[in-house]
Amino acid sequence: MKVLSDFLDMQRGTVALVEGDEIVIKAAHGLTIEELQLGRYKLGEGIIGQVAKSGYPIVVPNVGDEPVFLNRTGARKDINKSNIAFLCVPIMFKRDVLGVLSVDRLFADSRVSFDADLRLLKIIASLLTQHIKLSRQVEQEVQELIAERETLKSELRGKYRIENIIGKSSSMQDVFESVHRVAGSRATVLITGESGTGKELIAKAIHYMSARAKQPFIKLNCAAIPEGLLETELFGHEKGAFTGASSVRRGRFELANKGTIFLDEIGDLSLGLQPKILRVIQEREFERIGSEKTIKVDVRVIAATAKDLIQLVGEGDFREDLFYRLNVVPMFLPPLRQRMEDMEELIAFFLDKYNKENSRNVEISQDTVSAMAKYWWPGNIRELENTIERLVIMLPGRIVHPRDLPLNIRNFTKEVVENRITPLDKAEKEGIIEALRTTDGVLVKAAKLLGITPRQIGYKVKKYGIRKGIS
Repeated sequence: MKVLSDFLDMQRGTVALVEGDEIVIKAAHGLTIEELQLGRYKLGEGIIGQVAKSGYPIVVPNVGDEPVFLNRTGARKDINKSNIAFLCVPIMFKRDVLGVLSVDRLFADSRVSFDADLRLLKIIASLLTQHIKLSRQVEQEVQELIAERETLKSELRGKYRIENIIGKSSSMQDVFESVHRVAGSRATVLITGESGTGKELIAKAIHYMSARAKQPFIKLNCAAIPEGLLETELFGHEKGAFTGASSVRRGRFELANKGTIFLDEIGDLSLGLQPKILRVIQEREFERIGSEKTIKVDVRVIAATAKDLIQLVGEGDFREDLFYRLNVVPMFLPPLRQRMEDMEELIAFFLDKYNKENSRNVEISQDTVSAMAKYWWPGNIRELENTIERLVIMLPGRIVHPRDLPLNIRNFTKEVVENRITPLDKAEKEGIIEALRTTDGVLVKAAKLLGITPRQIGYKVKKYGIRKGIS
């Protein structure tokens, strides 16, 4: 439009696009923003509306002599005294009118011919056609991607609802109750439990049941990234902050703004990074590496660990103030061996999943399920899932018998279970005994001191054979 104005005495120009039963000016040269906003026409209304409806060009030799010319934008102040011609051509794709290209042409002689101008405008209109089609295609794809993203988020919200997580045992019901209570808050949550117990699954359930469900869920495994790179992953960096920093990079906290960040294996976080994590949790702010600009974020923090953070605090490997900031709402996920009531349902779930994935119809006999229920399952639900997948893929027949189980499960005996007490179990038992002594044997107070529920401490007292009257 500017080039036409500069070189061809075309004072004003507009591109208007068809939107439903209207045609709306989308781009213009020589119009103010206020004038541009007035440029809306019904199909068939005024010269622009007529061209959009008919698909044929129209030339008005002198707008002052043409009653159909509306001057809707009001850009032509003294229209009756001006020597202005109005040239209007359709922008078409095949037989469809996509829009209209129009210009004002100044003239000094009323006998001037506009044929050459009209041919030029038709060429320009044909060039615009491809750009408009491409732009609309991109816009449609963007809208489809947005709709697909919302659909996927909706499916995730359904998938990670507590009702869809298997766990009828009393210990898991305690966990589910805690998730329901904490999901609606913005409190920091610390999920503890052995590896493979489903800590990430519970973290996702908290996020997708919260008001932040439509916002990002960003996860980071603190043990999987070298210490030298972890700070960049968490906080990002500026261009040129160090060798190899060729562009600005946003960190996980920045990506999680308005949503949730899940810090898995938080017990492996180095002492050097712990104060920076503490600051983000307390102040909701940080700086990228190589920048002095403070970035504010609204992030909900959920952390998880298989380690005993209280023990790490005592050994000087974990900051006490960070532990208390993380431990606002503690959740303990029991190992699979302590929730055997869920075994049959878990086996059925994974069996159905991998039968469908591998187009098989494998079944597990009841005596095989009984044998599996006697096993220790040190890898917990992750080990169970891997075992079921391996059986479905490798079994030559259709029925899984005890002889088909992996050797470590097949040869496992009750005596091994009774005699196998892990260092973690010993530490937990000693911690419970100490808490009971501190609270004169009152279970409710001891549970609060340990950050677990009264039902959970009752289960552990029974599990370890602790006398309730201990003092």
